[in-house]
Amino acid sequence: MTGSDTSAENLPENPPLPESVRDHLGHELRSVYTEPTPEPRFLGDEPSVPQEFEPQLRRLETRLKTHEEGTEAVEQALDRILDAFGVTPEAGDPKK
Repeated sequence: MTGSDTSAENLPENPPLPESVRDHLGHELRSVYTEPTPEPRFLGDEPSVPQEFEPQLRRLETRLKTHEEGTEAVEQALDRILDAFGVTPEAGDPKK
């Protein structure tokens, strides 16, 4: 059987459901499996985070904040070292 050969001799044992039946079943499935989410009260409001994710999110936020503050502290320390030696970075050097 090649492609969509649908002559009377080659009909599949289980023909596809009519489109109206498929639409109805799809609607029924969506109504069962779709969970309504509360609308935000104000533009920009985000839905609350499930409680099971709170510890992981707090750890992630702490790691990101620590990384950011650490990077800034190292940059400031390097700037002070360069200033102490009287070295000025060239204007063409990209700052990382």
